[in-house]
Amino acid sequence: MKEKLNLPLYLGIAIAIGILIGSSFNFKNRTNSIFKANSEEAKIKRLIDYIQYDYVDDVNTEDLLDGAIDQIVNKLDPHSHYFSKRDFERDNEQMQGNFQGIGVQFVIHNDSVVITKILDGGPSKRVGLMAGDRILTADQDTLSGVKINSDDVMTILKGDPDTKVKLSVYRDSEEKVLDFDIVRGDVPIVSVPASYMISKDVGYIKVDRFARTTYNEFKEALNDLLDQGMTKMVLDLRDNPGGFMDIANKIVDEFLEEDKLIVFTKNKKGEIDKDFATAKGDFEKGQVFILINENSASASEIVAGALQDNDKGTIIGRRSFGKGLVQQTMNLGDGSAVRLTTARYYTPTGRSIQKPYDLNHSKEYRESFNKRYESGELVSADSIKVNDTLKYITDKGKTVYGGGGIIPDIFVSIDTTQFIENKYVNGDFLNRFSFEYVDKNRDSLGKIKILEFKESFDNDDKVYNQYLTNMDIKEPVSNYKKDIIRRYLKASIAQELYSQQDFYKVMLENDKMIEKVFSLDSISNGTPK
Repeated sequence: MKEKLNLPLYLGIAIAIGILIGSSFNFKNRTNSIFKANSEEAKIKRLIDYIQYDYVDDVNTEDLLDGAIDQIVNKLDPHSHYFSKRDFERDNEQMQGNFQGIGVQFVIHNDSVVITKILDGGPSKRVGLMAGDRILTADQDTLSGVKINSDDVMTILKGDPDTKVKLSVYRDSEEKVLDFDIVRGDVPIVSVPASYMISKDVGYIKVDRFARTTYNEFKEALNDLLDQGMTKMVLDLRDNPGGFMDIANKIVDEFLEEDKLIVFTKNKKGEIDKDFATAKGDFEKGQVFILINENSASASEIVAGALQDNDKGTIIGRRSFGKGLVQQTMNLGDGSAVRLTTARYYTPTGRSIQKPYDLNHSKEYRESFNKRYESGELVSADSIKVNDTLKYITDKGKTVYGGGGIIPDIFVSIDTTQFIENKYVNGDFLNRFSFEYVDKNRDSLGKIKILEFKESFDNDDKVYNQYLTNMDIKEPVSNYKKDIIRRYLKASIAQELYSQQDFYKVMLENDKMIEKVFSLDSISNGTPK
């Protein structure tokens, strides 16, 4: 039986590995694994051998190393991070913008693997799988009527490119079992989930992270909206946690004239690396409004800071997260990796937007929402504390501040929607309800076009009332809360039935920040559609 490793031993190996890691990093010229063939490596290997063969209890040395390295890295700063092999594979898929598989989204419902969406550009789209199909078997693996979790299903459905998997599915609409031979291939993971015209000349683009594919997705959306007559853009970076700096820089380049400074970085040696705009920007003459909130971080703040410091566009929303550290991902040789902070970045005026951090209070650093709410800064611009010693002036005379996030040009208080979600709009319950509703009514709902859906769905409140009943909500619901619940419910069903973009089209109706954009004098063609 394997026992938990005692704390002194855990700390001892952590310190030993820490010494090895600290002595082995060479940022400029490292081409080999960080574990060099030297006496320090031999010492660590000897310690592991002693634990594995001589220690009184059985110990999983792989877990031991993972835990020790994670503990070391967490002592550095809030954004250096260790990834186990499995976690790194998942993170890498998200950041590369694709994975190898069959291209479906699914839920496990009553011990059945039910396909909820066929992803555009994936192999399943080409062979004719449909939303609502129940996967019975994949090759020799039974997926129906057995206890199985999502990770197990993904492991079975994913695989090397050009490998085959045979699926047997039950299609309820035809009341029969169908077989499909699918060749696994690239499946895109979308990072620009919505882009559409919200009025005659105002376009909307939502970017939810900066992955390897994000610039290409953004560029495609930009060109499409320009073809539709866009002269003003709403760039939505709310809740965007960041990603690759070079991708953020390429997006900024679309807005700035040649030779405008985008961002610069400085490492501990004082070496400075600057990034400038090129001559190729396609929206240099257009007007842009950037939406940010307290969860917009890292690369999102590079975009907002570069445009704000260059007097391009208007930042609307609430103070961003405040991450001004640059990470580099380094492979540890066994599929695991460490994402290590190697530099700080600065906006064009020279300000660092990194908020202060104390390694002894890392939880408070990451969970700063409550602190910001309690201070009043999420509901009042006057409550945002600024450091007058970190004041900077743009070329056109605008005052901006460093020391903790991007402060918007125009403040919009938090929507109180966020404070009723847990009771009335619980995410897991809402998603399950929406899936079950669409699954039961797939044939009739499939005949409704999105425009008709937006205008007339549930005008009689039948679905809304059923939702309240299923949630066991018996007390009276105010009209304000009812509107919020109906909007979330309608958007969730739209996403289940149509696409993620249609989710945003429904959710952004009556959005406070977009309404603020259309209240400005610079927007003259009326309300969003």
